[in-house]
Amino acid sequence: MQEKKKMNLGVKILIGLVAGIIVGAIFWMAMGADAAGAFTAKYIKPFGDIFVNLLKFIVVPLVLLSIMDGVISMGDIGKVGKIGWKTVAYFLVTTAIACIIGLIVANIFKGAFPVLSLAEDAAYEAKSSNLMDTIVNIFPNNAISPLSTSSMLQIIVISIAFGCGILVAGDKGKPFGDFITSFNEVTQRVMGFILALSPYGVFALMVWVVAAQGPKILGHLGLVLLAAYIGYIIHVVLVYSLSVKVFAKMSPITFFKKIFPAAAFAFTSTSSVASLPITKECCDDMNVDTEVSSFVLPLGATVNMDGTAIYQCVAAIFLAKCIGIDLTLTQMIIIVVTATLASIGTAGTSGAGMIMLAMVLDAVGVPPTYIGIIYGIDRLFDMGRTALNVVGDASCAVCVNHWEGNNNA
Repeated sequence: MQEKKKMNLGVKILIGLVAGIIVGAIFWMAMGADAAGAFTAKYIKPFGDIFVNLLKFIVVPLVLLSIMDGVISMGDIGKVGKIGWKTVAYFLVTTAIACIIGLIVANIFKGAFPVLSLAEDAAYEAKSSNLMDTIVNIFPNNAISPLSTSSMLQIIVISIAFGCGILVAGDKGKPFGDFITSFNEVTQRVMGFILALSPYGVFALMVWVVAAQGPKILGHLGLVLLAAYIGYIIHVVLVYSLSVKVFAKMSPITFFKKIFPAAAFAFTSTSSVASLPITKECCDDMNVDTEVSSFVLPLGATVNMDGTAIYQCVAAIFLAKCIGIDLTLTQMIIIVVTATLASIGTAGTSGAGMIMLAMVLDAVGVPPTYIGIIYGIDRLFDMGRTALNVVGDASCAVCVNHWEGNNNA
């Protein structure tokens, strides 16, 4: 007998979203906004809170272990060589630029984003500090405190430091490295269990939001989706066009024409890893040396998150506005630093966008409870950001190829 095909998690989340909207609208029409908001906040929202709590629980071990394992997987530091440093530098710079583009676009749209009338968060104040304090506080003076307080920037520093320490220690560090790799695999599985609850968390939170705010919130979700895609397009047109033109001496039109098959596949599959064979074939067609593409593309599928960075910034501004918080310049800089550094460790992880968004929100003091509002349409965000990430991987490959003295198409 043929095995029954399991329903995709993305489909389940979409069902949870639609069901939550319908049930929330029924409560809103039957009871009125105030009564429906109070009822759902008391009896339905707590189930969404459980899901958010589990997400917050897994963020610390996931970031700590995945970044350490990512550093370890690079092997001997001495073997990373010129290609490795050029590649990582390219990815970090373009991701930082993506964050800035995302913040600019989000701030342009911010006036049209809603302020939700949810009393429990009315008195909430975002974390704020001056820039120099932020820089100093990136570096921990205690190995345990950052883990218990979820200080993400400090956790990233700890992860990178210990990952490099394991590599430098050589054979003596290998047992600990094997333990980290094993522990990271277990953490990924636990995260899978938590993400399996996504449809129920999205349902509960959407019932509450729609019941309290009414169906008008749906129009605002379309607006934030538009803002993200405008950011995606700007990044492609400006950053990647200039990169391949200036650094690789290649016509941007030629580049986009030849990378289109990989971008189209990434858009539909929402997987940079699954797109790797097609991306490699496209790079071969652009005369990228196999040694370069074999290193840059798999690394990019793991650490390059330009599309996700734009999404994080737009989503953070949107969700902050939902509770009446206008993020300061310092907080926006924190978003750029957090999203850029975190991209090293979480890009290859299923559900990375959700985990990173929780981390970014926590870094600037915005409660992650509202993730459920935007997560229901995450698949639509994911299609664009994955295509952007794949195009970014290829642009890095052609640039590094040129820097290594090879001729591109």
